[in-house]
Amino acid sequence: MTKNIIAGKPLKRLVFMASLFLWTPANATPALVVDADSHQVLYQEDAGVPWYPASTTKLMTAFVVFEALRSGEVTLTTPVTMTRNATKQAFLESGLTFGRTMTLEDALFATITASANDVAVALAEVVASGETSFVRRMNEAAARIGLTGTHFTNPNGLFDRENYTTARDLAILGLEVDRMFPEYRRFFLASAVTIDGKEIKSNNLLLTRFSGTIGMKTGFLCASGRNIVGLATRNGRRVMVVILGATTERERNERSAQYLTHAFDGTLSPDAVLVDHLPNRTGVAPQDMRIRLCTDQSADYEASRNKLYPMGLAGQETYLRDHITGQVHPITTWANDNVTDVPTPTPRPS
Repeated sequence: MTKNIIAGKPLKRLVFMASLFLWTPANATPALVVDADSHQVLYQEDAGVPWYPASTTKLMTAFVVFEALRSGEVTLTTPVTMTRNATKQAFLESGLTFGRTMTLEDALFATITASANDVAVALAEVVASGETSFVRRMNEAAARIGLTGTHFTNPNGLFDRENYTTARDLAILGLEVDRMFPEYRRFFLASAVTIDGKEIKSNNLLLTRFSGTIGMKTGFLCASGRNIVGLATRNGRRVMVVILGATTERERNERSAQYLTHAFDGTLSPDAVLVDHLPNRTGVAPQDMRIRLCTDQSADYEASRNKLYPMGLAGQETYLRDHITGQVHPITTWANDNVTDVPTPTPRPS
């Protein structure tokens, strides 16, 4: 639920917080803003409510791959080849076919920036010698870092009722990725990739419209709505924002930028609660947003959300005021004529 208003705050804080009370339970979707260094909660709505993560799942995929890189199981030049299983994934934009191969470094950019579902699976198969064993590592890592409301069933976030998380857990995951692997922050900065000359843009508009953005991941399914785990830094301060269930990309991007703006300008003040101490709600199934977002009812629902979050609409204030030149990472693939359907295990270092 919405944080309490503290009397005596500046007027702009009161106006901002009053606008948040337009929210009603029927329209509730999780949101969380956290000071990335202190882990103090700056704002939260239903941060412990289960939700389908969609492609924000790939943050844990990246986490497991980064661990494998650090342990020496793989390197950034390890080949990642598209298997039959990888090419069977849904919602493919990569254009990659069976046998096409790239370096693990490029596969990370394709997975994070382009959100390529097929490459995420191919990456998992190389790192753990199979998708199932990779997913086991994902859940082991989730338990280890305290994601008490999360369970993964695949490395790309495609719909599965048993693939769920919470805003609280995604914030902790994002913070741990950034804290534990500073050497790999560059993978979250690219605003686009080119795969054999074909450009695929990141859906994280903050990277090119909100200065200081340093990641991290967006996601969309009809069942989940539009999700984001965003991280930005200004004047030495870093803030994490998580929004789940946004209706449009405009809503997701504008709300993220609004929360970040108010966090940086002091409108949102630190709470006594740390994100690690927020409770997750167990025994509750995630909401399924498909009827509201992907049926003939979606126009009415979108109109109601536009009234609730008008930022960026014609004649309304926008929080995406900056114009930043994006970073484009080029990816070149090659044919691997020796590929089989079963990935060859990568030997562990002695």
